[in-house]
Amino acid sequence: MLRKSTRLTFAVLATGAGVFSMLQSLIAPALPTVQHALHTSQSTATWVMTAYLLSASVFTPILGRVGDLVGRKRTLVAVLATVTIGCLLAALAPTIGVLIVARVVQGVGGALFPLSFGIIRDEFAPGDVGPGISNLSAVIAAGGGVGMVAAGPIVAALDYRWLFWIPVVVAAATTLIAVRHVPESPTRAEGRVGWLGAVLLSGWLVALLLPLSQASVWGWGSARSVGLFAAAVVLFALWLVAEARSRHPLIDLRVLRLPAVWTTNTAALLFGAGMYAIWTFLPGFVQTPRSAGYGFGASVTTAGLLMVPMLIAMFCSGILSGRLEPVLGAKALLTAGAALGAVSGGVLTLWHDRPWQVAFAAGVFGLGIGLAFASMANLIVGSVPPAQTGAATGMNANIRTIGGSIGAAVTGVLVTAHLQPSGLPHASGYTHGFALLTALCLAATLAALLVPGRNAGRRPDGPRASGGSGGSSGTKAWTAEEEATASPSAHG
Repeated sequence: MLRKSTRLTFAVLATGAGVFSMLQSLIAPALPTVQHALHTSQSTATWVMTAYLLSASVFTPILGRVGDLVGRKRTLVAVLATVTIGCLLAALAPTIGVLIVARVVQGVGGALFPLSFGIIRDEFAPGDVGPGISNLSAVIAAGGGVGMVAAGPIVAALDYRWLFWIPVVVAAATTLIAVRHVPESPTRAEGRVGWLGAVLLSGWLVALLLPLSQASVWGWGSARSVGLFAAAVVLFALWLVAEARSRHPLIDLRVLRLPAVWTTNTAALLFGAGMYAIWTFLPGFVQTPRSAGYGFGASVTTAGLLMVPMLIAMFCSGILSGRLEPVLGAKALLTAGAALGAVSGGVLTLWHDRPWQVAFAAGVFGLGIGLAFASMANLIVGSVPPAQTGAATGMNANIRTIGGSIGAAVTGVLVTAHLQPSGLPHASGYTHGFALLTALCLAATLAALLVPGRNAGRRPDGPRASGGSGGSSGTKAWTAEEEATASPSAHG
């Protein structure tokens, strides 16, 4: 149970992270409405999603590191204020161009995830850190589901602009409460932001994610797609060299090489690919007219309601994981979460002829998302020094997003490889997509099994983590010598 002094802090963090998570999925079902209202093409309207993805990918690790250096509360308030401005600009946007710019501004909110995890590590009692991170992860996971479910009713009852007006009010109130009630970080990293690393990181992320999100329009073999993929490889190599040589790297590569970190990130990449694939294509499947030989001809609102079991399951399992982790360990929960994703994919591959089958599979996948989100965050936080919390958790979120982009892009290729004369995909396209989802989650399960059975360290209150082979659940108590070895300022 959280202490009274930390409950308000958690409420602020959960509200901010939940709003950003909702903004990720809230606009997706309304894209056709936005396209019609702003008199634009479908390909241009997709930039409303792409701009947000690219912005969040760039700012999440950079501002996570800034928070480590200058103070997490100060950075959190600035990010919340920026999200408020972005939502206000989107609500008032007269053209598609202004709306795309507004989405870029909103993408800054991606930093809320690593900043919030860092504040929980700083402010909560040792025994509350694991449950706090699990509960926040549950809110983050559920936020995406709320966005999918709420979009249809909001647009039908009001207008698509209310998808942004509501977050304006919530984000503005959260900013004001954060100023007064969130304490400033007692832990600061030494050094400064490595801007060369930041520029190179931004470059290879954009060069990778942009063609992944636009290849269906540009063509996978087009000069733009191939050129950007090649640029991503070159910029990634340059980034690795620059970070390895920098006295103040943005992302300490030695931290990323820690066994618990790289295995968790690998699982995040694979599980993210499966998760975003189901989020992207399952609503489209159920909205397909029955005349296509499959699908249920559901409206946007009905499709959202079929996702309600996923929403409820991911929130409940995320909350429950905080209670189970001290007993079973984060590794066991991550493995179980990925395995549940594979079970869900298998169900969808074999049985998707009835709405209840889709709702059941969505609920099973929701259980997996809740367990996996919470355990990934706890494994990263428990394996890195406090001064690297923001950068490390930000990079984990980014890797999950990269996996999601890859999963959505490859699934899109499978689903749309062969189209009916009506322009709709064949049922076999979705079956192949669901099979890919199953394979990705199975691979994530194998990666989770590689996570070390114990965090290599002690709980914050000193004793070595006890428990079974499932792994420790506490945050490591880093000594000064250990922090000096793992911190960026130790680079010579």
